[in-house]
Amino acid sequence: MTVIVTHHLALTSADNAAVAPMLADVTRQYDTIENEDLIRRAPVLARELPAHLLEFLEEFRLGEPSALCVVSGLAVNEEDLGPTPTHWRDSQHGSPAFRQEVFFLLCGSALGDVFGWGTQQDGRIMHDVLPIKGHEHYEIGSNSLQHLSWHTEDAFHPCRGDYVALMCLKNPDDVETMVCSIDLLDIERLDVAALFEPEFTVMPDNSHQPQLSRGSTGDPALDALRARSFRLIEQWNKKPEKRPLFFGDPGSPYMALDPYHMDSSGWPERHRQAFDGLCAQIEERMSTVALRPGDCIFIDNFRAVHGRKSFQPRYDGSDRWLKRLNITRNIRGSRAWRTSADSRIIQ
Repeated sequence: MTVIVTHHLALTSADNAAVAPMLADVTRQYDTIENEDLIRRAPVLARELPAHLLEFLEEFRLGEPSALCVVSGLAVNEEDLGPTPTHWRDSQHGSPAFRQEVFFLLCGSALGDVFGWGTQQDGRIMHDVLPIKGHEHYEIGSNSLQHLSWHTEDAFHPCRGDYVALMCLKNPDDVETMVCSIDLLDIERLDVAALFEPEFTVMPDNSHQPQLSRGSTGDPALDALRARSFRLIEQWNKKPEKRPLFFGDPGSPYMALDPYHMDSSGWPERHRQAFDGLCAQIEERMSTVALRPGDCIFIDNFRAVHGRKSFQPRYDGSDRWLKRLNITRNIRGSRAWRTSADSRIIQ
């Protein structure tokens, strides 16, 4: 098994004591992590994090020392959390993990702008990742009995994030997250030139499908925007646009692919072989990490793919429970998809 190099910082008891008053103050002011004012203020509040943590995150952001950044040691009392929710709907209200959510939000806001999708988890910024009854064999993060296939997060969309972040609240069975970085691949054995050419297609993943949405939001204008997004997703499924899988520096490329949602029929033979060669190397060199409560991981969505191994759900309140954030370094790049300049929801 290949081992990915990790950019790692372990919080100390002194670090936890230093952030506790600030987290307590923030959670007194707000009642949910989805509060728009809290999300707007998060980059400013992040400046109150310990200086060495901010320097660590900035090194990851600018220096790209690794495709996987881990901040471990955040205090989590699993008894205070109570049972793992049975569904992500309404789990953000009265959250027993509110302080941990605020810390996670502030760390993410030190790397860029957090954002959500109108087509995903009813437009929430911070998602719950947990097993849901009926999703056991569905290719989505709430599945359990089958692997979640490795992928670039939201590979199909031009506004996909620079980072996908996960915070662990519970993982009693040490379920492993799979990660493979471009740095682990033997680039010289790949047809890099072909992978840079716009001859590939990626369809929208299942998490953006309308059947997973609650339905009407109660806001006719917002419902109209969301309906437009679902129509576009349907269009991209029927006729996906051609794009490259590699971009950036040919010597150290970025990548975006999601093989489960890619159909190679109709591709030129050279490009199909280049894709197969890339996937074979990723499969061979996949690394795993079992998140522990209090771990916050930030995956470089330009430089790594990720997935998750299967596990047996219990549905008794003790199941694996993570929080997830999408983070971009170019929020203005999605302005055509958002209702206002300060909105953080891509519709």
